[in-house]
Amino acid sequence: MDIVGKIIQVLPVQEGISKTGNPWKVQSYVLETQEQYPRKVCFEIFGEDRIKNNPCNIDDVVTVSFDIESREFNGRWYTSIRAWRVQQGAVNTENAPMAPTAEVVTPMPNTTGNIQTFDSVAGTADDSSDLPF
Repeated sequence: MDIVGKIIQVLPVQEGISKTGNPWKVQSYVLETQEQYPRKVCFEIFGEDRIKNNPCNIDDVVTVSFDIESREFNGRWYTSIRAWRVQQGAVNTENAPMAPTAEVVTPMPNTTGNIQTFDSVAGTADDSSDLPF
């Protein structure tokens, strides 16, 4: 998922040692979207290398690619927005390469009785697959 906005706050770096004895770092930022009704989103970058490779400063307009994850602890749920890439500027996501999409398989008998697959993205039939479905 991607979100575009302006960095309005840089929170202090948090660091510690994991149960296995490995050091960790996480940097959190607050981004404000640039829509008619702006929303504030706090996201984090986990890992010292990612923090260094994705620098963000206040008033930077960025496109953040992220994953959302929720976990339960003592009966309460916590949600994290973890960035895996931060690009400077508003990146046009319409022309950016998209993640691979699943192919929808619809049985379509042809004249030989074989089953064809239908590619929902391209809208073309493909009978080159030897899969039975």
